[in-house]
Amino acid sequence: MDNNAAQFTGNIPENYDQGLGPMLFADYGADIARRAAARAPKRVLETAAGTGIVTRHLRDLLPATVHLTATDLNPPMLEIARSKFRDGEQVEIVPADALALPFKDGSFDAVVCQFGVMFFPDKPKSYAEVLRVLAPGGQYLFNVWDSHRYNPFGRIAHQVAGSFFPADPPQFFNVPFSYSHIDPIKEALIEAGFGDIGIAVIRLEKVIPDLAAFARAAVHGNPLADQILSRGGVEPDQVVEALLDAFRKEFGPGPSRMPLQAIMFSASKPE
Repeated sequence: MDNNAAQFTGNIPENYDQGLGPMLFADYGADIARRAAARAPKRVLETAAGTGIVTRHLRDLLPATVHLTATDLNPPMLEIARSKFRDGEQVEIVPADALALPFKDGSFDAVVCQFGVMFFPDKPKSYAEVLRVLAPGGQYLFNVWDSHRYNPFGRIAHQVAGSFFPADPPQFFNVPFSYSHIDPIKEALIEAGFGDIGIAVIRLEKVIPDLAAFARAAVHGNPLADQILSRGGVEPDQVVEALLDAFRKEFGPGPSRMPLQAIMFSASKPE
């Protein structure tokens, strides 16, 4: 069993930010930030902020007077996030657990979470915490990855890593794509007390300028490398090479193009 799917430590944050960020997270980050800014909130909280990809978009789009707070469970990720902001920018960056947010009731007009909910061990509790810290009428915006069917890079990474350990395949690349059924998410939001729920499926096609760099980041930019090392007998770079071959077969040798698909949710706290 892999119990470290949410532990982004060591060299992972840098590989995540530089290798995966432009390919997987930047476009969706710009989208969710635009949606948040459109409601003209005065106080914004981001959970599972990671290396600050969405945080940077939010700060660029929101007026300077809007207070922005970014949180994540992993301080090493937040260190990279801090480096993206100048002194004087209205950004508070603090380690925090999304299941036990250290903020008073009604502290924010909007809460944003990009590709984080899938990693929360108690999703209903995370929704309850967001509802608690939102002011009446406040909005929660979050996205999740659609399934492996619509995100072949994740399916391929899971299969290739598993081929080295057929008796105990690493599970990291199952987790981000395992929370993609719309109805259960909608029902969980309603049960938590949210209303005015909106859902959008967002499909992109990305050009991959450097397939080798993307394959390396897909192993070293998340806990998969640690899951490989913990099993022994295989080096992460062996998986990188096999993954690169599989990516070339799926996406072409270059310029490579890959589809991505995510599901965007919005929900409001009743007035």
